[in-house]
Amino acid sequence: MPDVAFPVSADERERLLRMLAGTTFIIFFQAYMVAPIIPALARIFGVAEQTVGLIVPAYLIPYGIATLVYGLLADRLGIRRVMFVSLAAFAVLTALTASATSIEQIALWRIATGIGASGVVPLGLALVGRLFPYEQRGRPLGWLFGAMAGGMAFGSPLGALLVPMIGWRGLFLVVGAAGAAILLLLLSYRRVIAAATQPVTGTLRDLFRGYKTLLGTPRGQRTFGYVLVNSMFHSGVFTWLGVYFERRYGMGAAGVGLALLGYGVPGFLLGPFIGRLADRWGRARMLPIGLAVSAAAARSCSPDSR
Repeated sequence: MPDVAFPVSADERERLLRMLAGTTFIIFFQAYMVAPIIPALARIFGVAEQTVGLIVPAYLIPYGIATLVYGLLADRLGIRRVMFVSLAAFAVLTALTASATSIEQIALWRIATGIGASGVVPLGLALVGRLFPYEQRGRPLGWLFGAMAGGMAFGSPLGALLVPMIGWRGLFLVVGAAGAAILLLLLSYRRVIAAATQPVTGTLRDLFRGYKTLLGTPRGQRTFGYVLVNSMFHSGVFTWLGVYFERRYGMGAAGVGLALLGYGVPGFLLGPFIGRLADRWGRARMLPIGLAVSAAAARSCSPDSR
């Protein structure tokens, strides 16, 4: 059963799950909304597209590294405090990005935002692990991973569609305001979050010892290897596919964003369903199927297959 200090109703747990999914959506929306407007930003600031493209890893690399630190802080201070501070940092820093007057300044704000925002989604996953028993965890995890895919999918087209109307500065201001609104809504669940995950003792040495132990197992190596390759794939696709479409087919930012919908929407819609299948059939069966489908799709898109 979930490890909480007081009874949590099923409705309360489901509402919190949806709030976490909404939070995950807006964070990944922000991460990928800049990809289809890279050519436009290059023209606005008079720099090469390759230079503008650096604002994507400027966010994602610090995001991934800072996740390790947030885990340690959450163990000591509790998930509630760390998650709320991280979400507040996300909202403020995203809005402040609109004050940039050069690509270099945008990159600096993106680095700060990546560091500030990286404590929300991983701690949300940990919270789901405490609220739901293992045999029921596939569906709620499907919600969160579906929200990730949805943020990627809708961040690209909506970002591109909104920029002509409100400008790139307005885009960052709107997303920052959305993050602040979600934080205010999530505050009403602080009692559930605080009771579900209590602070624990541990040192930085204990943290690295745990990772060393995990990576010392074949299963841990396979899992982390898959996550690394998958993240590189996602980052590369969403960063440079828009530039390719513009140069090869003359597509504008809106057209590029809509084209990327075909990649992210299935994950957004099918995430909970796939999670249920994982609960029923087991992760060991579902993962190879997913990898096989991805490989087949990538092969069909390569020039040699035509």
